[in-house]
Amino acid sequence: MALAACVLLAGCAGVPLATFDLSAPRSELSPKKVSASIVVSAPEALAPLDSDRIMVRSPVSGVSLLKGAQWSDRLPQLFQSRLIQTFENGSSIRAVARPGDRISADYNLVSEIRRFEIDAGAGQAVVEVSVKMVRESGGSIAAGRVFEARSPASADAGGESIAALDLALGRVLRDIAGWAATIR
Repeated sequence: MALAACVLLAGCAGVPLATFDLSAPRSELSPKKVSASIVVSAPEALAPLDSDRIMVRSPVSGVSLLKGAQWSDRLPQLFQSRLIQTFENGSSIRAVARPGDRISADYNLVSEIRRFEIDAGAGQAVVEVSVKMVRESGGSIAAGRVFEARSPASADAGGESIAALDLALGRVLRDIAGWAATIR
């Protein structure tokens, strides 16, 4: 009986999801060195984005998930890791770390992922992130901005959709890192 239940459950498990990752830009972002240090907090995100599933927005059915695909981690943690890597790969910022890394930072970069999806109606990958630089001493906001990028995409092709999201993310990450280097 127990063996039959295990076989039945194994048959219901289905096909494993294809797992995708995102990349961090590797180019030099600013030739001028900045003496500031930044702690990059994990971004906030609403429930559909705070997961490892890939969101598709359709004008007909609203929000759904890209069939058969998932991120390699929850999107906020993946975004945080790739933003830190972008700073490390080419930013002029003196130091960048996660909260808890025990560095004395000048700023805390806080963010919210507003959109990170395939917009099936527009045929685009859309990445939109709100970012604030918060002074560690006093907690006041030094600067804030919304960054957005789009790239042509199809909701039908998993790999092509992921490549389009990765391209849009790369633009947003470069823009955030370049902007952060100008904050005083």
